[in-house]
Amino acid sequence: MLYPVYVHTGDDSHAHGVTIPDFPGCFSAADDWQDLPEMVQEAIELWCEGSNVELPKPTALNNLINHPDYTGGVWVLIDIDVAKLETKAIRLNISLPQGLVAEIDAYAKAHGASRSGFLAQAARQAMR
Repeated sequence: MLYPVYVHTGDDSHAHGVTIPDFPGCFSAADDWQDLPEMVQEAIELWCEGSNVELPKPTALNNLINHPDYTGGVWVLIDIDVAKLETKAIRLNISLPQGLVAEIDAYAKAHGASRSGFLAQAARQAMR
């Protein structure tokens, strides 16, 4: 999905700063223009992680071009792979051995995590 991204252009000693209006407080930076899509994707993935929110629809570029908060830079559209975004959580029913669940709960509690958070992190790590 194409999202508008505002780029505060950098120079030889400053990175290109990025603001992503549809994801409030989400920003990134890159030294090279070709790295912007990857950095924006990563920033949005982090913004969505554990947020349990609906994915915002992209704002029409026409509604942003003359916005006073965005001056001195350039707009680009970045294709975001929304399949990689963790947005709204879904409830599922799984079966695990009772002893394993007890171990998971103890480990998660000791590390300041929830059972669901621990299982999600373990699944991501296993699929890498």
